[in-house]
Amino acid sequence: MNAKRWIAIGIAAFLLAVSVGFQTLIAVINSNFTEAIDSATGGSYLREEIIEDGDMMNRIAVLKVEGTIQDTGKEASLLGSDTYNHTAFLDQLEQAGIDDTVGGIIIEVNSPGGGVVESAEIHDKVVEVQEEYGKPVYVSMGNMAASGGYYLSASANKIVAHPATITGSIGVIMSTLNYAELADKIGIKEEVIKSAEHKDIMSGAREMTDEERDILQSIIDDMYADFVQVIVDGRGMPEDKVRELGDGRIYSGKQALENGLVDDLGDLEDTIAMMKKDQGLESAEVFEYTGSGFGMGSFWATAAKDLFVSDSDLLGIKELMGKSNSPEAMYLYTE
Repeated sequence: MNAKRWIAIGIAAFLLAVSVGFQTLIAVINSNFTEAIDSATGGSYLREEIIEDGDMMNRIAVLKVEGTIQDTGKEASLLGSDTYNHTAFLDQLEQAGIDDTVGGIIIEVNSPGGGVVESAEIHDKVVEVQEEYGKPVYVSMGNMAASGGYYLSASANKIVAHPATITGSIGVIMSTLNYAELADKIGIKEEVIKSAEHKDIMSGAREMTDEERDILQSIIDDMYADFVQVIVDGRGMPEDKVRELGDGRIYSGKQALENGLVDDLGDLEDTIAMMKKDQGLESAEVFEYTGSGFGMGSFWATAAKDLFVSDSDLLGIKELMGKSNSPEAMYLYTE
């Protein structure tokens, strides 16, 4: 074998090693690179940013629920996201609960609501923090805290809304499109093989039967009853009053105060001041969690973001392809 052939083999082996190494790096980045590096370097998993200076041993934590409340997975914790991250928020709430330096928690809500399960998980975690760790939880409502946004707020020790906040929308919704008539007109027919009569319930290719409508309505009624009970327990309000207010309509912050759905009017700054006064935290430092992956892991993940995010990720195609078309019940305000 001559020298040129050896050189060619060497170049090929080098290119193969580079290719494998590159693919491995991508896999590492996509499998919680930030947490792995931070663990190795001793970095903190949750990053904090000071809002108001004060006593570092007696603090108020501000957490944010921004956008539609849905669990879209953990990928946003790696490369960052402007959307709500359910796993990250629950981690933040848990961390604020166990942190001995945190004397109170404020959840800033700006959301039209979202998933039934996710809203309930936040509510349950709030109750756990209150009961297990004995920490007060206040809610500061932003532009919108409707449906699931109100559900998660109902158990707070105090709810503060801006006069112009859109809140309420108490109820459950499930919807789908029925394209049966259009399909008939253009000659499209769906063929379905199913194991039982109701396996294709809510199919858009045919009309819903009365029995199917009753089945779905019973599910919605059960979920609505849970919503009502959360408000009854959290607000100390009679059930008939909750059902009267909870007919799906929205309220301004001022109207919500008049109807007993919130406790006071103001913005986040006002809510912080109220917590300091109410809870004896006048000298408290105020901070917020700004994300996960503080330290070297966060640095490298941020540096790698522009290099390794594909065009399909940037366009949102990957997320859309991963979504199911199946209708689901939502605690969601829809315009």
